[in-house]
Amino acid sequence: MFEISLLVTALLFGGTVLYSFGFAAFVFTALPADVAGPLIRRAFPRFYLFVLASSAVAAAVALAFDPVSSAILTAIAVTTILARQVLMPAINNATDQGAKKRFKVLHSLSVLITLAHIGAAAVVLVRLAGY
Repeated sequence: MFEISLLVTALLFGGTVLYSFGFAAFVFTALPADVAGPLIRRAFPRFYLFVLASSAVAAAVALAFDPVSSAILTAIAVTTILARQVLMPAINNATDQGAKKRFKVLHSLSVLITLAHIGAAAVVLVRLAGY
């Protein structure tokens, strides 16, 4: 079971890094803003589902042998629900209303949450590497 938790956490870490620093950055440099924005808007709900599913599975498996790692992964899952269901619609609403300042604040919060998820997944990977 330990190996499953390690692999799923590695998938969470790698997928989040790739999406955040690879895909999203590439889309905005390769496509015009009027195409990139709607594409990212369509991709983010799926990204959040990926983060939610992988963190929840890893948390459930880790509970049997590392409750601390399980709690960290559960925190990722819970904050992902909030980001997907509350923060993402608020960001989209700010964009639709042309509220640039509010968009910037909300988007910065979403970036910080994602960076925290990456850092938390890294902590779990290091913990699991010690087993």
